[in-house]
Amino acid sequence: MGLRSVLAGVALLGSLADAASSFSPARPPAIPLAVKSPYLNSWLNVGSDGGNGGYLAGEWPKFWSQQNTGWAGFIRVDGKAYNWLGAPPGADVVDQTEFSYTSTRSTFVMNVDGKVEMNITFLSPVTPSDLKRQSLVFSYLDVGVHSLDGASHDVQLYADVSAEWASGDLNAIIEWDYKSADGVVYHQFERQNQAAISETNQQANWGTWYWSTKDEDNLSWQIGADTDVRGAFIDKGVLPNTKDANFRAVQDRWPVFGFASDLGSVGSSTVSTLYTLGMTQEGAINLLGEGSDLTTYPALWQSYFDSAVDALTFFYNDYDEVAKLSTDLDNTVASDSLAAAGQNYLTLTSLSVRQTFGALQFTGTDSDPLVFLKEISSNSDIQTVDVIFPAIPLILYTNPSLLDYLLKPLFLNQENGHYPNTNAIHDLGTFPVARGYPKGDDELMPLEECGNMIIMVLAYAQRTDDDDYLAQHYPILKQWAGYLVDEALIPADQISTDDFAGSLANQTNLGLKGIIGLRAMAEISERTGNDDDAKSFGDTATSYIEQWQGFGLNTAANPPHATLSYGDDDSHGLLYNLYANSLLGFDDFVPKSVYDMQSNFYPTVALKYGVPLDTRHTYTKTDWMLWAAATSSQETRDTIIGLVADWINVTPTNKPLTDLYDAATGDYPGGLQFTARPVAGGHFALLALP
Repeated sequence: MGLRSVLAGVALLGSLADAASSFSPARPPAIPLAVKSPYLNSWLNVGSDGGNGGYLAGEWPKFWSQQNTGWAGFIRVDGKAYNWLGAPPGADVVDQTEFSYTSTRSTFVMNVDGKVEMNITFLSPVTPSDLKRQSLVFSYLDVGVHSLDGASHDVQLYADVSAEWASGDLNAIIEWDYKSADGVVYHQFERQNQAAISETNQQANWGTWYWSTKDEDNLSWQIGADTDVRGAFIDKGVLPNTKDANFRAVQDRWPVFGFASDLGSVGSSTVSTLYTLGMTQEGAINLLGEGSDLTTYPALWQSYFDSAVDALTFFYNDYDEVAKLSTDLDNTVASDSLAAAGQNYLTLTSLSVRQTFGALQFTGTDSDPLVFLKEISSNSDIQTVDVIFPAIPLILYTNPSLLDYLLKPLFLNQENGHYPNTNAIHDLGTFPVARGYPKGDDELMPLEECGNMIIMVLAYAQRTDDDDYLAQHYPILKQWAGYLVDEALIPADQISTDDFAGSLANQTNLGLKGIIGLRAMAEISERTGNDDDAKSFGDTATSYIEQWQGFGLNTAANPPHATLSYGDDDSHGLLYNLYANSLLGFDDFVPKSVYDMQSNFYPTVALKYGVPLDTRHTYTKTDWMLWAAATSSQETRDTIIGLVADWINVTPTNKPLTDLYDAATGDYPGGLQFTARPVAGGHFALLALP
């Protein structure tokens, strides 16, 4: 935002020291503001490793990869201006008194000099069963103002966004316009030189952005340099309705797109102003699937709307309806989470919904949708199988059909001969180009991904009774199961989904996944009328699980436990793959004694903020801890969830909810890896069980 703005932001932090805000149900490491897709993904840094403690004023919102998403707000009360959003210079900050979040909303309450109160809500709708609404890459900002001291006050409200939203390259030239349609006025801006299906610094190089509000007589607007536009409002409370004609680079006098509303005399009744921010793209993803060349898949919104402006105006005018749908989801997650495991569990689940869905790109058509997943932060792979896998509890909980749409690109690529290996592919390339690996040179995680694919396919079919789906993909599923027959019982030296921990032979947890995958293949064979295969895979799985117990369990230890690898009796790890056995309802397969053993063991090795992933390090992962909690006794379950909930509230981490952290110190390992990832869907492990 320029040196002046940065210095002002630093200076403002001192004035926040005396402000006291409550945080409910917790003070998360980062607060989701507009989180709807891989490219509409803006957060407020909170933790002490670079955030300001969770105060909306005095901190620039950040894209998940930490560049600024310029978003600023001022309010004038009786002629004096105050800053309520972002870190622009020129005004005192409001006093934040409350913050709360639900599955779809982040809400701030502000006291403006004891005169008026602001209720500021960022709503990113999540409508898993309503693809029309889910396909729209837009988010709401709703600002309500009412008198706090009983007197009426003269109030003007201002909000802007900057060109930073439109490009990860600050030297890129941005062009813009100001228009109106269907009762909505909007600033439209985009890169002048569009480069479709490509990124710079994780942000899209193509698409058009829209910042909109209601077309009313009390509204004024301006497009221009940040200091000019914001200064005009601070000085006069009104904008000149002018448009800078000089298209230029993002960082060249920082173009911003401002709205100012004269709210008039504000008394005890709340006066609300609604804004929307979002983007449209036409071609959304490239996939090597059917045919020999990349196919460009359209953004799904195009199946429902004739133009981007139609989509924009629908979204703006749909606020009342989608707010009700969002409240329904918020309430369902809340009631189910509380019933399953109490407030600590709700603290975690409600923070995970937007993060998971914010990694998804909805494409295709209404009759043939495909959903593409960006791994986000680890390496931005697209359609990573072992990232989809930990996310499936939330997917299954909200709409199992989404799992079909997520797996479809993987099947299209492999069933059309674009992957030469007999095992399941690891991912399809780097977002947003799903080129796959025609040479078979993906990250080699063969046992992991074969087990994951078979388990996920059966989980989908069980919840939808779609046995035709199983029959459609039976040949390749059988191929992957054959790999498991050969490799699952005694895993070769290889990496698992926890690739950061390194390669290891005879992994107990990895072997269990493969064996459960074989048990799943037996049911798939039975459901599709392949009785001989069902018996063969079932017999093999039964034999393997009996042998696995001898290889991977140290029953002589006190307390007994599963090892990290066969024969290493002093080792241990989270046996999170046991969850797949429960997810698929295989009550008679893995003995209950294994569940009881692990449930009794976990509390004995728990550290201050969680149970370590394994004996190689003190770090842990939130998704796998919740999978382990879901297979444990109530007491152990509540202990694990309590440790994670406590970590959320106190960690110095300032990045969007990381799934990896140090269970002893609560610190994040560093960098950007493991932040904002969709694996947060794994926190719904309890709610996805049959």
